[in-house]
Amino acid sequence: MNTILIIIAVIFVLPLVIALFIPKNYSVENEIIINRPKQEVFDYIKMIKNQDQYSKWVMRDPDMKRTFTGTDGTVGFIYAWNGNKQAGEGEQEITGVTEGELITAEIRFVRPFKAISHTYVVTEAMSEHSTKVIWGLTGKSNYPLNLMTAMMKGALAKDIGTSLVNLKNILENKR
Repeated sequence: MNTILIIIAVIFVLPLVIALFIPKNYSVENEIIINRPKQEVFDYIKMIKNQDQYSKWVMRDPDMKRTFTGTDGTVGFIYAWNGNKQAGEGEQEITGVTEGELITAEIRFVRPFKAISHTYVVTEAMSEHSTKVIWGLTGKSNYPLNLMTAMMKGALAKDIGTSLVNLKNILENKR
C-alpha cells in the first residue's frame, strides 16, 4: 500500500518539480516561401479577417461567433471570437503595422485558460515574385502552466506551419 502511495505521489509531484526548472517565457516560430510579390502577401496577411481562410486555429470551429472592432489592417483593430472547446474564446488586437514589413498583435485568451500572447508576421522579399513569411508567437506561462506550454511548443509550431501552407495555397492559386 505504501509503495502505491509513493508512486502516486511521484506521478503528481515530479511534473511540478520539473516545471520549477522550465523557463516561463516561450517563443515559437515557423516560416514559408510564397511565390507571390511581397506587397501582395503583406496586403493579404495584414487583414486579420483573412485568417478565417488559412488559420488552423480559426478553422477549429467554423460556426464560432466573431465580432470586429475598428478598421481591419490598422493598429487597434480587434478580432474577437467565442467558439467551441477547441477554438476557445479570446480576442486579437493589432498592436503594430510597419507597412510591407511587419504586423504585430496581442492575443488575449479567455478560455480554455486566461493568457496573453504576442504574435508577429514578417514579410521578406526573396525575389521580385517570392516572399518569405515568418510567423511567430511569444508569451509567458506562469508556473505550473509553463510545463504544459513547453510540451505544446512543437504542436504550436506545427499549427503555424499548417496555417502557413494554407496561406501559401490561397495566395499562389489566386488569380
